[in-house]
Amino acid sequence: MNPEYVFFSGKGGVGKTSMACMAAVHYADSGRKTLIVTTDPASNLADVFEQPIGHHVTPITGVPNLWAMEIDADEATREYKERSLAPMRGLFDEEMLKVVEEQLSGPCTEEMAAFDKFTDFMEDDNWDVIVFDTAPTGHTLRLLQLPVEWSKHIKESAEGSGQTCMGPVALIQDSKQKYDDAVARLREASRTQFIFVMQPEQTSLEETSRSIAELAALGISTSSIIVNELIPEAETVNPFFRKRREMQEAYLEQARQLYAGIPVQTMELLDSEIKGVTMFRSVAPLLFPEGSRND
Repeated sequence: MNPEYVFFSGKGGVGKTSMACMAAVHYADSGRKTLIVTTDPASNLADVFEQPIGHHVTPITGVPNLWAMEIDADEATREYKERSLAPMRGLFDEEMLKVVEEQLSGPCTEEMAAFDKFTDFMEDDNWDVIVFDTAPTGHTLRLLQLPVEWSKHIKESAEGSGQTCMGPVALIQDSKQKYDDAVARLREASRTQFIFVMQPEQTSLEETSRSIAELAALGISTSSIIVNELIPEAETVNPFFRKRREMQEAYLEQARQLYAGIPVQTMELLDSEIKGVTMFRSVAPLLFPEGSRND
């Protein structure tokens, strides 16, 4: 299967950014023009690739088919406001523009701007595959729930006051179809893969279970799960590591039972950080063995 969109999600600190970067390098090295985008406001994408990235599409050094971008929430909001106001300039006086601008400063404008930027990439045909390194699970699910709420809110406002917390309905009705289309793509399993990264621990197991259920409620299926940082079998000669590994194996078995029908992959804990293109390439075969369903 050759997905167009691949999402990596999970609770903070489980290693989803490393897995997402590893996947992005793998796709790029496979000859696919690849973009990796992070929606995490606390992103460390630049750190793991060991080069500056920021709020613009940046080529990754040493990987000819790979580009990256870190979405800056403040910058995305500024761009969204300007794009919304631009058609009105020259048509309305400054007083009217000021009223609209105030309406666009509502509490949900930043959320809408983030999703708008997100959907811009999903509409961009320049890429063979886009890897999304998402914010911790709760933020990601909130982002994916927004278009459903907006569709209802826009419809009700259009029939009533004509105002929304995102500004006048007239300004955003065109965006409604764009967001609906994005959600439809997310629900197509042939085009979109949603991968949860977790650790073999109780809290991670519980959060992943909740998240899979919430995602399913949105009509989006989970493609696979990566259980990260298993103690290597070779290290279990040490009693401490043997006990940790036994605990981890119990949670791994629980995961396989809970998520029956969803492929569960494992990644062992390494003796060094997973960062830098050279490291991603050396470790990628562990995640993408030859003949893998992700190839």
